[in-house]
Amino acid sequence: AGCYVLSGTISRNDKVRVIRDGFEIYKGTISSLKHLKDDVRDVRQGFECGLTVSGFNDYAEGDIIEAYRITEVQRKLSQ
Repeated sequence: AGCYVLSGTISRNDKVRVIRDGFEIYKGTISSLKHLKDDVRDVRQGFECGLTVSGFNDYAEGDIIEAYRITEVQRKLSQ
């Protein structure tokens, strides 16, 4: 899918939600990320990119691809 990064940074292997008409239609992982025909690790805000979401191929104009990362944070016990 051809995309434009509106905010933040999108990276290969990020988790994504595909949103159409306000409804989440698919959750997956970015398997391929390109900028100007070159494979890249990430693309910053304000740049165009091409990406492939593993297991999804039903893109439509106007779809929103929302990328996110899940990070584990160690709990700290306060005394």
